[in-house]
Amino acid sequence: MSNAALDHLVLPTASLEAARRRLGALGFTVAPTGVHPFGTANCCVYMADGTFLEPLAVADADACAAAAAGGNVFVARDRIFRSAGRDEGFSAIVLASDDAEADHAKFNAAGLSAGDVLSFSRPFQDASGRSDTASFKLAFAAAPGTVPFLFSCQRVNAPAVDRTALQRHANGAMRLASIAVVAADPAAASRFIATVTGVGGESDAAGARHALANGEILVHAATPKDGALPQGLFDFRAVTFAVLDLSDTRRVLAANGIDFEIAGERITVPPAQGQGASFIFEERA
Repeated sequence: MSNAALDHLVLPTASLEAARRRLGALGFTVAPTGVHPFGTANCCVYMADGTFLEPLAVADADACAAAAAGGNVFVARDRIFRSAGRDEGFSAIVLASDDAEADHAKFNAAGLSAGDVLSFSRPFQDASGRSDTASFKLAFAAAPGTVPFLFSCQRVNAPAVDRTALQRHANGAMRLASIAVVAADPAAASRFIATVTGVGGESDAAGARHALANGEILVHAATPKDGALPQGLFDFRAVTFAVLDLSDTRRVLAANGIDFEIAGERITVPPAQGQGASFIFEERA
């Protein structure tokens, strides 16, 4: 992944219905529910650049338990996240990949593999009701003692459906601009991210910046303002969306009764049920 890029973010939730309501009130267009063959389900929010948010819920607890017992790392890590008392949160950064098997070999060589490669397919439906089959291959990386994780996603078969309508959002969000990572030891967290992504961090007094092809991962020291200290090496706390006109965002949030803070050229919405991370909106190209 020498030209590493963000693919999507996983946001566990106790209820897809709650996530759909919350994300809709935030001005996002939410896709129809997608069901995985191993007991989880999602309701994604797609960006115009192809990245997306994946709110993730447990749809069939028995199927999830069986999948985890059978070595399904995706489900197993989700269960670990939830067992830590985090039914609402931000559990994984997902990287785009052309070769998940090669990524798995790299993670193994670095001593960071979280388990076996996962291959699966699921039905996909667009807003008009047209359907196709999406197929994926995932490779997982985790830091010792750390609940959140990273994985790479190879789209073996991309759905031949039109997502244009799903990529338009009333709040003006166009893409995932950056992800905030808090760490007790920012240098160690940055080294882990650099190893997994192949992108070194540009360090400064605040922490480190990993500039991926289509966004950035920002690592900084955990402070009281960030809330509880990370459980392990790091935690994922905030997502910044690029918007063209912040006044559109502000208008939608105010109309829907969403609490938010304005500081300079950014709007911050704190986490709530169905929204596992702080959401930040900034005017960016």
